[in-house]
Amino acid sequence: MDIAPVSRAAVSDAVFAHLVDEILSGRVAVDEALPSERELALAFAVNRHAIREALKKLQQARLVRISHGGKTRVQDWRETAGLDVLSTLAATGAVPALKVARDIMVMRRTVAADAARLCAANASDGQLAAVADAASAYPAELTDQTFAADLAFWTAIIDGSDNLAYRLALNTLVGAFADIGFESIAHLGMAAELADRDAHITLAERLVARDADAAHRMADDLLGRVVETLSTQKS
Repeated sequence: MDIAPVSRAAVSDAVFAHLVDEILSGRVAVDEALPSERELALAFAVNRHAIREALKKLQQARLVRISHGGKTRVQDWRETAGLDVLSTLAATGAVPALKVARDIMVMRRTVAADAARLCAANASDGQLAAVADAASAYPAELTDQTFAADLAFWTAIIDGSDNLAYRLALNTLVGAFADIGFESIAHLGMAAELADRDAHITLAERLVARDADAAHRMADDLLGRVVETLSTQKS
């Protein structure tokens, strides 16, 4: 492993970030043991408490397994990690950024379309009113505020779906978008979706009418535009 000293500010986070990069990039192989706490502390020029905190975060991210009194070994992230490593995968180059973006958008389309179907069936009148309000407030032209308006719209729909797993998945995807950069995401091919205010309003109308099948079809079509655009690009 190529290790260099880190600054004293947020040292455990810096150590964690470096080790994540080493693991996800494949520079540390699956089942390979990390150096001991003492060796890592010397290599990073930090105290062992910072190392211990970083290793604990790696374990929580399911990137390593720690045996009491034994070695800390790297796990296969494809089998153990969660959605929270998506943006890190792109940053490390372990998976091409375009593939990460494409896979995120495919998941977004699938989850949001089903959430729209569930919202039409399960949402309270108040939740449907919130969806309609979000659609009415949607910008008529593509501006710096459009991404936030789109997020508010889909958040209202997912909240109306009454599916906790979908809501938590949304939080994870938004976090990945933030790490990758909202502007970068918007430039990946979302303009045709983000600029279509009429589609957002019509989808809201289908939801208010509790037409679950039509809402699902519209959501799938609207969010499928960026998927189709990304599918034509090469990694």
